[in-house]
Amino acid sequence: MTPIQINFVNAMPLPALLVRPDERIVAANQPARDLLKNDCVDRPVITILRAPDMLEGIEGALMKSRKSSVRHMLRDGGRDYVYAAHIAPVSLPDGDCAMITFEDRTDIETANEMRRDFVANVSHELRTPLTSLMGFIETLRGPAKNDPNVQDRFLGIMESEAGRMAHLVQDLLHLSRVEEDERIRPSTMIDIAQVMETCVNAIQPVADNNKVTLNLTKPAQPVMVPADADQLRQVFNNLVENAIKYGGREKNVDIVISEPTQLSQLRATGVTVSVTDYGEGIASYHIPRLTERFYRVDRHRSREVGGTGLGLAIVKHIAVRHRGKLVIRSKEGEGSTFEILLPTQ
Repeated sequence: MTPIQINFVNAMPLPALLVRPDERIVAANQPARDLLKNDCVDRPVITILRAPDMLEGIEGALMKSRKSSVRHMLRDGGRDYVYAAHIAPVSLPDGDCAMITFEDRTDIETANEMRRDFVANVSHELRTPLTSLMGFIETLRGPAKNDPNVQDRFLGIMESEAGRMAHLVQDLLHLSRVEEDERIRPSTMIDIAQVMETCVNAIQPVADNNKVTLNLTKPAQPVMVPADADQLRQVFNNLVENAIKYGGREKNVDIVISEPTQLSQLRATGVTVSVTDYGEGIASYHIPRLTERFYRVDRHRSREVGGTGLGLAIVKHIAVRHRGKLVIRSKEGEGSTFEILLPTQ
């Protein structure tokens, strides 16, 4: 290899290897060395890239001047990374070689997998109530056609199932809107203490029905932050309503709005809004996944209280849009605390 040819390989923006006809690696740029974690130059390619599809593609480029792309997986730090390895013949003065470049497709494949899971979850969530509705309609048209008592009972269940579907669709629309606006940070200054007071007043009847006492602690002065009032109202409603539903009957829910202070998590001055319940708590292994779409700690109980599995995903996206952060702390048997950290500037 001449210095010019080596410089050509080094100039490639993607990890790149050059393999000569005897299937030894003759050149590798720094990104390729970093990717493969060793000095691979002048080594047989079979000792570096052992995947059969990869070796077949290299042989095709060297023997038949054939281009190909293969899916290649590498593991680093306990995580799998997916690459598209593009293999192409290269004619050089001292012989034909094969050029291999690695395109990282991990994020794309992860997004596609999330999209597939999302569609599957939505289909599952809608299929169950739709199947129930179709069964009830068939029964009401047939055996229960002239039975008022059965009709009343089935119509009540149908109304509940239809409401659950409507709630799911509404949450899906909210999530879509939040994701669309996520890069646009709100600039209107609002008093979050006033927003929280409005939420507490609106949700008080739910607390009364569950015999739950809502305790709101806030600074004496207005707490101003740049925010979208409607979205913050949605966040506070979600967190307080969850605390009421999952904290247990005849318990307290403590809501605390802090004074503005320097927050290390935000690396800026901000305020913390915390909602604490004293229910069963959440096992630690569930906490990192709570903001995943449709993830539920207890699916049966979540459906009983009307949860769609999207509430905390919406909360997280709204917090991100406000350049804030959602922090969850919980201990089994002692309760849970959900904190929203928001910058004041």
